[in-house]
Amino acid sequence: MKNKLKTHRGAAKRFRKSASGRIRRRRAYHNHILTKKSPRRRRRLRSGAWVAAGDAKRLARIIG
Repeated sequence: MKNKLKTHRGAAKRFRKSASGRIRRRRAYHNHILTKKSPRRRRRLRSGAWVAAGDAKRLARIIG
């Protein structure tokens, strides 16, 4: 019998699994130094995004 994998707590705080099983992430560049970024860019950064297929398989293991 294989050992269970512990959840990677850092990853668990950054990624969420959707009901369909895909993994959501936040967009980068939306934390500070926002004054020089255009409102359109800031608005688009607000929405989440899906993790790329190549990364999703690895992330699914560590977030449980």
